[in-house]
Amino acid sequence: MNNEERMVELESKLTSQEDLLDVLNQTVYRQQKKIDQLEELCIALAKRMTNMQGQDAGDMPANERPPHY
Repeated sequence: MNNEERMVELESKLTSQEDLLDVLNQTVYRQQKKIDQLEELCIALAKRMTNMQGQDAGDMPANERPPHY
């Protein structure tokens, strides 16, 4: 294998690696966006649960049996 063939092969491998790196970067970016969305959703749900627990505490005394008993 002469030097020119080696250079062509190396350039080809480098191009393939650059393409793969771009695909991986895009994948990581999409995953991070999804993680951010899920974190926001978890925070919103936790706030909603806290608000609902506060409302439930005012509706019924702690030791009273629910009406279905």
